[in-house]
Amino acid sequence: MQINATTCNLSSKKTECLVFILSNQKDHSNIRQLAIDDSSQYLGNEIMELVTKLQESDDIQNKLGSSLVINDPKSLEAKRLLLVSTGDKALNEQMFLNLTHIIGNKIRSLPIKNAVIAIQNVDVVGRDKIWQAQKISQVLAEKSYFSDAMKTLDKQSCSLKKVLIVIPKGQSLKKTKYSCALGMSISKGMNLSKYLGDLPGNICTPSFLAKEAKKIAAGHSKLTCDVMNEAEMKNLGMNSLLSVTAGTQQPAKMITLKYYGCSNKKSKPIVLVGKGITFDSGGISLKPGAAMDEMKYDMCGAASVLGVFSMLVNIDLDINVIGIIPAVENMPGGKAIKPGDIVKSMSGQTIEILNTDAEGRLILCDALTYAARFKPKNVIDIATLTGACVMALGSHASGLLSNNDILAEKLEAAGEKSTDRVWRLPLWGEYDSQLKSNFADMANIGGRSAGTITAACFLARFTKDYDWAHLDIAGTAWMSGNNKGSTGRPVPLLSQFLIDEAAND
Repeated sequence: MQINATTCNLSSKKTECLVFILSNQKDHSNIRQLAIDDSSQYLGNEIMELVTKLQESDDIQNKLGSSLVINDPKSLEAKRLLLVSTGDKALNEQMFLNLTHIIGNKIRSLPIKNAVIAIQNVDVVGRDKIWQAQKISQVLAEKSYFSDAMKTLDKQSCSLKKVLIVIPKGQSLKKTKYSCALGMSISKGMNLSKYLGDLPGNICTPSFLAKEAKKIAAGHSKLTCDVMNEAEMKNLGMNSLLSVTAGTQQPAKMITLKYYGCSNKKSKPIVLVGKGITFDSGGISLKPGAAMDEMKYDMCGAASVLGVFSMLVNIDLDINVIGIIPAVENMPGGKAIKPGDIVKSMSGQTIEILNTDAEGRLILCDALTYAARFKPKNVIDIATLTGACVMALGSHASGLLSNNDILAEKLEAAGEKSTDRVWRLPLWGEYDSQLKSNFADMANIGGRSAGTITAACFLARFTKDYDWAHLDIAGTAWMSGNNKGSTGRPVPLLSQFLIDEAAND
């Protein structure tokens, strides 16, 4: 799909569908006044009179998302006119996103290949047209993804191929065009993340993830990909990670992506570590059978890292980023780790494994130790780590824990800007003491209470040499029920964070 920005006269613009957003329907004098200042925003007297009649008859209701398609509208070159209401309340960010999804669903349902979306008279509290254009581009491009890669029948497709976003004259067209490209790039990363997450565990194995990482790096001079096998990991002392893979026939992989896009070659890299459990049965501490199929999503942290690197190469961001993906399958077997086993991590610290279903932290701890060799500016790990986070925050916000307030604040700000929000939880010593073991340096679980926090406290023991943040995406990475599927989060959050860091470096 191609999405771009332009300025044009709406009444003379040829398109299969012109989307006109009715802002503040109770009073259209604002639109008429704008029309005096900028005739490109005006649809003509006939259309405006028709809009008034449609409002009076409640064919277009005064509520967010109420819409109506008019075929062959008089005085317009467009074949269709899609009128969409914002209602009578000031639009905030979430309302605008909801409106954009409604528009996207509506035009995707029409038999059209191109559309024009006019946003001249739309105001979002605290956000400009550049932000609006990016969000529209991101949402529309995201809707080109369908979770039917494994289907042979009833496959879906999107006929929409080209969208123009019309902005007012006087706005920076260059910046808006870039924002459209940025929105599409973020969505491309989200769609890759969703595709990988939705694949079944027998297809999306650790080896498959390694191949996908190499595909992303292929042909890009600023990006390289290295993959370590189990023997190489053993030589580095990654015994904690390798203990998780002991029960499966699928070989573990340690994937490292290196993107050096910064003009300042001495700039320290940001390291992203993505948990890549391609299927989590729980191991010997076997999970219940209900909804176990959703444990294919336990690699969504890894998928989000790959999605971010897809975004990086698309927009050629001026920043250095390292991606580390420990990719493992957690299965029971004759050689599988058992509750009570003790392993020595790459850091030299020993771990008593009280629950083999708390395996994500066992692979992440070695990956976080490995991250130190890149002398990072900071490290962010992304993991579907705890069910406790789902209970605490639901599906709206990802959990955030960090050993550095400035890093945490930057991630919170990026979350607000991207509308891919996080909520910070504490890392107090009182919680860390729950990891005490009588037989090793620590246990891999800290009891029933505060599970999200104690999991992060465990990881914090391996991140003392650098600034670090942990994102628990167990509640945000996928949806269950009738809308089951990967969400592509937190690709928007991480992308915005890196964009902000590149701008301030």
